[in-house]
Amino acid sequence: MTLLSVNVNKIAVLRNSRGGLEPSVVRAATACLDAGAHGITVHPRPDARHIRSDDIIALGEMTRARGVEFNLEGNPFAPPRGGYPGFIELCRRVRPAQATLVPDSDGQITSDHGFDFRRDGESLRPLIAELKSLGCRVSLFADAESDSFDIAAAVGADRVEFYTGPYAEAYGGNTQGEATSRYADAARRASAAGLGINAGHDLSQENLGTFLREVPSVLEVSIGHALIVEALYEGLDATVKHYLRILSASS
Repeated sequence: MTLLSVNVNKIAVLRNSRGGLEPSVVRAATACLDAGAHGITVHPRPDARHIRSDDIIALGEMTRARGVEFNLEGNPFAPPRGGYPGFIELCRRVRPAQATLVPDSDGQITSDHGFDFRRDGESLRPLIAELKSLGCRVSLFADAESDSFDIAAAVGADRVEFYTGPYAEAYGGNTQGEATSRYADAARRASAAGLGINAGHDLSQENLGTFLREVPSVLEVSIGHALIVEALYEGLDATVKHYLRILSASS
């Protein structure tokens, strides 16, 4: 069955909007795991507008104690600054089970594209090697249109995470079939290159089942925004369990 990693960035956004300690990122993540989620994801950014370095340390300790996956996402090329020691340094401190490298800029509201492996591959190679020396599985954020999954594998990546924003945008419209076919083809090509498949961005209860039925070999989905929005109405426990039922039905 495809595994569910819950991204708790939005919990930190809500906390930071008011200051103080509530809602607690660790408590929310614990509730998701208690409901059956398989892991926790966070994507810190250098401006600390949501997840902060202290959150990462606390979540790393909690997930390690629970024996579940901690997936740390971020841009490994963003330089350190006050309050943000850099992505690689954060990985050194917490040794996440999975490090997902994402080419987002400081000003982006959210990630919106994958790496150009032909351009970025050699720059990524030593970073991937260092992360793997820390015991991290390494996943690279990727577009379905990429024609160079073989390069991602050659520079040491274990997996790619498909940026699924275009699929979510096409869902329910005239181009849905074309979009799912594009991701299915990408999954087959990435698998042929020896890469595992993750997926994330704008996946929801509405569109997840179709994606998993049509796109082969998806090992893990990372879901944050939609899950937290849905949980405002249904609660975290119920919402996580809804997703688990979708994953089970799609396996």
